Amino acid sequence: MIKAFDHVAIPIQKVDEMIAFYQALGCEVSDDFGKRLYSIHFGDNKINFHTPEIWQSGKFSLRGPTAQPGCGDFCFVWGDTEVALHQLLTQLNADIEEGPVERIGGRNGGRDSGTSVYIRDPDKNLLEFMVYPD
Repeated sequence: MIKAFDHVAIPIQKVDEMIAFYQALGCEVSDDFGKRLYSIHFGDNKINFHTPEIWQSGKFSLRGPTAQPGCGDFCFVWGDTEVALHQLLTQLNADIEEGPVERIGGRNGGRDSGTSVYIRDPDKNLLEFMVYPD
C-alpha cells in the first residue's frame, strides 16, 4: 500500500535561476552530489533537480526517458494567506497564468477544496499554489 510521496525528480536547465527561485519560495536547498544534483526541501517533501550534467550525459538512466526541463506540474499547499502569496509572487516577478480559482485538492481524500494560483518557474514547470481555508 502506498502511504505518501517521498520525493519527485525533474531535469532542470537553468540551475542558478531555479535554485534562487525555490529558495525565495522558502525551500531549503541541498547540494547532494557535487553540484550535479540538488534537492529542494519543504516540509516533509523533496524535489530532486537533475542538472544538465546528469540528464544530458547519456549515462544516467534512472529518469523518465522523455523528461525534459519544464516537464514538472506541481501543486504546493501554501502555508500563509492569499495576500502573502500574491506579495511573494509580485516580488519574484512571476506572471500569474490562472487564478485565484477554486480547485479540489488532495486533502481529505480529494473532498476538500481551496483557492489556487498558477505560475511558471524559471524552467517553465507549472506550479500551483493552493490555499486551503483554515
